[in-house]
Amino acid sequence: MLPGIGPMNNAEMGLIGGTGLYALAGLEDRATLEIDTPYGAPSGPVVVGILRGRRIAFIPRHGSGHRISPAEVPARANIWALKSLGVTRVVSLSAVGSLREDIRPLDFIVPDQLIDRTGGRPSTFFGDGVVAHVPFAEPFCPLLSKALGDAIESVGATVVRGGTYLAMEGPAFSTRAESELYRSWQADVIGMTALPEAKLAREAELCYATMGAVTDYDCWHETEEAVNVETVVRNLRRNVDTAQSAIDALISSPLPDRHCICANALKGAIMTSLDAIPARRKGELELLAGKYLGR
Repeated sequence: MLPGIGPMNNAEMGLIGGTGLYALAGLEDRATLEIDTPYGAPSGPVVVGILRGRRIAFIPRHGSGHRISPAEVPARANIWALKSLGVTRVVSLSAVGSLREDIRPLDFIVPDQLIDRTGGRPSTFFGDGVVAHVPFAEPFCPLLSKALGDAIESVGATVVRGGTYLAMEGPAFSTRAESELYRSWQADVIGMTALPEAKLAREAELCYATMGAVTDYDCWHETEEAVNVETVVRNLRRNVDTAQSAIDALISSPLPDRHCICANALKGAIMTSLDAIPARRKGELELLAGKYLGR
């Protein structure tokens, strides 16, 4: 937690709202924080409050009024801001298209794998004199993902547990040829925002899980219309209440212990000799990696 941010603004869990979820209902004792980070401003002010007895922090990924394109989301600033508030677990909501017949619009998916088809998005806190290689074989926290799947199921929604999320650059939707290619790769859903969030959360030693709200069949399906904004928004509106209920259920339940790779992901990951790391970079990385940098 940063100096100047009091303990009443400390939070245990972070929520990143995707398309359709720009505010979180039911927050009590809320505070709105403008947090300055080494990576610029987050997507918007971070709202901290109490939900179901647990203090959480909420960031709308695309900003108020949906002003930020997927490729322009300041993911490093968002993750850094949540870490600065003491957050240890992050749940994100992401609109996704289905690449499988049996994953239907209005279903939910909690993926366990990723394929990266983005390009040009800053995806690491390291570099510039510090080299680190975090393990990423399991890109989502398995323990938090299980708890999230249980929460979605508990509110009566259909949830697919596990599966591969293909993260595309956007902002245009896929061509039909691309959609068929991704299906041949056995990807299950396609979206634009789980990366670089998942990589950055791992570097920040945060547990990270995604609630994918299925809105469409992308553009591969022979009898369904190709994805468009109208379809996405219509189905998201139907999914938002379910997503909110699932978040309430997750927050109300005991959170799993952090017996996962996420909690110590940087242990042994920093390759650069400590005496070769510039003091400036040690200062910039203090929040994320201070315990490994001899500070």
